[in-house]
Amino acid sequence: MKVEPYLMFEGRCEEALDFYRRALGAQVKVLMRYKDNPDPASAPGCADGSGAGPTPEMVMHAEFSVGDTTLMASDGMGSGKAKFEGISLALSPASADEARRLFDALAEGGQVQMPLTKTFFSQAFGMAADRFGVSWMVVAPE
Repeated sequence: MKVEPYLMFEGRCEEALDFYRRALGAQVKVLMRYKDNPDPASAPGCADGSGAGPTPEMVMHAEFSVGDTTLMASDGMGSGKAKFEGISLALSPASADEARRLFDALAEGGQVQMPLTKTFFSQAFGMAADRFGVSWMVVAPE
């Protein structure tokens, strides 16, 4: 058994995937849009034409990797109100230089919560919420 993060971007999933490709070198393994669903009746708002919920072009499910970690993502219900609270994703780059590069890339357009700095437990540690609101901790080994 394993635990894998599943991020709901509420309408910005494809934009987030492109950002993570550039910022982290993420590799998208699977991308299925709501319109590709073999059971359209199970996608709220798409099949019934009500306009509530995701549009056919939105991402129903994606899997991507960052290093050795697999993450999953979706546009969810397409509400436009993604909330990532009470959780952070932690990156463990091999060096302080790599930590700086990743931290700066993630913080671009986002919000630095704790600037990247040397600590008693890491040669480079910092926290930032990216432009989508996902909180990241970058921790380079001592």
